[in-house]
Amino acid sequence: MEAIQNLSLSEKIQLHIYRTKPVLNLQALFTDGSMNYVQPMEPNPGETVTIRFRTARDNVEHVYICLNGEQREMQVSTRTDQFDFYQISFEIGEEMLDYYFEIHSGGKRCFFNKKGPTRDLEPFFNYKMKPGFHTPDWAKSAVFYQIYVDRFANGDPTNDVLDREYIYIDEPVSRVTDWGKYPAQMGVREFYGGDLQGVLDHLDYLQELGVDVIYCNPIFVSPSNHKYDIQDYDYIDPHFGKIVVDEGEVLPEGARDNHRASKYISRVTDKRNLEASNEFFVHFVEEIHKRGMKIILDGVFNHCGSFNKWMDAERLYENQYGYEKGAYVDANSPYRHYFKFYNEELWPYNEDYDGWWGHKTLPKLNYEESRQLYDYILDIGRKWVSPPYNVDGWRLDVAADLGQSGEMNHQFWKDFRKAVKTANPDAIILAEHYGDPGEWLQGDEWDTVMNYSAFMEPITWFLTGLEKHSDEKRSDLLGNTQAFKDAMIYHMSRFQYPSLMVSMNELSNHDHSRFLTRTNQTVGRTNSLGPEAADQNVNKGIMRAAVMIQMTWPGAPTIYYGDEAGVTGWTDPDNRRTYPWGHEDQELIRFHKDMIHIHKYHEALMKGSLKYLQGGYKVIGYGRFTDHEKMIILINSGFDEAKVKVSAWEVGVTEEEDMQQIVISNEESYSLEPTIYPVRGGVLEITLPKISAILLKAVPSREKQQMKAKEAIRSNQRIY
Repeated sequence: MEAIQNLSLSEKIQLHIYRTKPVLNLQALFTDGSMNYVQPMEPNPGETVTIRFRTARDNVEHVYICLNGEQREMQVSTRTDQFDFYQISFEIGEEMLDYYFEIHSGGKRCFFNKKGPTRDLEPFFNYKMKPGFHTPDWAKSAVFYQIYVDRFANGDPTNDVLDREYIYIDEPVSRVTDWGKYPAQMGVREFYGGDLQGVLDHLDYLQELGVDVIYCNPIFVSPSNHKYDIQDYDYIDPHFGKIVVDEGEVLPEGARDNHRASKYISRVTDKRNLEASNEFFVHFVEEIHKRGMKIILDGVFNHCGSFNKWMDAERLYENQYGYEKGAYVDANSPYRHYFKFYNEELWPYNEDYDGWWGHKTLPKLNYEESRQLYDYILDIGRKWVSPPYNVDGWRLDVAADLGQSGEMNHQFWKDFRKAVKTANPDAIILAEHYGDPGEWLQGDEWDTVMNYSAFMEPITWFLTGLEKHSDEKRSDLLGNTQAFKDAMIYHMSRFQYPSLMVSMNELSNHDHSRFLTRTNQTVGRTNSLGPEAADQNVNKGIMRAAVMIQMTWPGAPTIYYGDEAGVTGWTDPDNRRTYPWGHEDQELIRFHKDMIHIHKYHEALMKGSLKYLQGGYKVIGYGRFTDHEKMIILINSGFDEAKVKVSAWEVGVTEEEDMQQIVISNEESYSLEPTIYPVRGGVLEITLPKISAILLKAVPSREKQQMKAKEAIRSNQRIY
């Protein structure tokens, strides 16, 4: 007994642990697929991989890793005052690696995978790693900026679409002269004049904002303002590029077809205009690259447009020099099998063809019956990422729809990846996809996706209670912390970590309502409430909270042009309003600039692990951390103050550290004032204002350091 009494406090604790079965500290258990716990994060076959796993100090007896069903014991490699870090190294083969962890403590065991600690293993959530799978380093945590070109800036009025230049979906197109006009309900044939020169003119603005990558909606020759109905994949649309030969006339009043659309035909079929536009695009990309920025293009390869030179349903190319007859025009067209026709008796001018979702303006491409088409699109994929264009990758429209079968779809994207990566190994392949993308993210097809399920949707439901189109309201999901966490864990589990780090994390885009409009928590569209209602009762505090999450979440934060300037709008077409040059919300722009700077400055936000922390009713909390930097983010979506206790120790905050406020926002504004919040016993107690978001960073505590120094002095005095 006397011997025990003479032990130090730490020795007594160790003796207690030895004599009693430890209670497993589930909150301390942690690992993920980041470079903090997996080295290298993107191994090649034959490389040695080291994987780490964290437990509380002296809290467990064994940690096993189960690699493709084979169990191996891990060993403690390093220790801190708080944690033990178990580690194992092994040579990786060529097959996909599936793994999880098994922890033994006090005669009990639990499992750990992407779902966290669990008594019952669910293999769905296991970690996966494909040897040889790499995503571009430049895209990891990069800030993307999406531009709908017709609505961003008009830099060259000479290439504007003119009134009655041609017929599109039964009516003449129109030129909009009022830049601030709300888009019409059927606004697909309205043109505001935005072009690539307009983007070029504002590169200074984008660079100052902090943008790393520009993503342009389609810019190839197309008749609509959205340009998802490609007319010619080989050329930039002269209405976005350069018109050097401007012959012909617009359609006369009363014209019902495009036979006499001689000005449009000249503008988009004359090779002098097409070549000049491609040459201008080379210059455009060079200017972007000079600034250290990247650019990716929109690849629409599931369908084209009825105006397309291969189909020529508008008969624009029928009599033009240098063009073959289109499949609509002639049964003997070299493009006959690029499309699926149902009635062989209708030529010439066969209207009975397969349109995507039944839309005759969007003929679906028929890869199964045309190897020539298959190879042509692979060549297009190569062409634009190669010299002289040197684009940095593709965003793939409705990529899961391509082909008539799943087998064809997967084979095409495998071949597309090989073609693009061979031409430009650093190019990104980023797909539009709703739902589970897992089967395309096995390392041999797409790099990543537009992150709807694991970003835009959970954040929208939690902060606004609305569906991303503003079409549905769910009060049960508004402020529902558990639903947010469950959705994120479930959908993020479908990504390998390299895919997650480059996923496009958007709040808004061209297909959904503007996020700022969603903050009014109103169900509506232009046709039901009118465009003005999208501007009303918005909450910039909620918008700032969303941006705080966007800039602190794993992935590539992606700003839809004008979101940073306060642009509102219902879903398509109202979400495609013009950028408000001269009428921007300057404070919101400053907030975006500051948050982008913070995002880029902190290693934890660029490369750190993510761990969910205890929040509360309408409060979410999470940490981003590395071995060297620890940050905590807290979001209060409620209209009341929230007092919360956060286990800061879970992200590695030590007894010698407190938390320093980096930025805080509320309904009225935001502040960068570096306030200090004390941490006691590893716990941060803080009161969050209503509708607020706060980012905190662990810093050495002056008070605790001074106390430690005084204690050391007193100890020395006693010794000597």
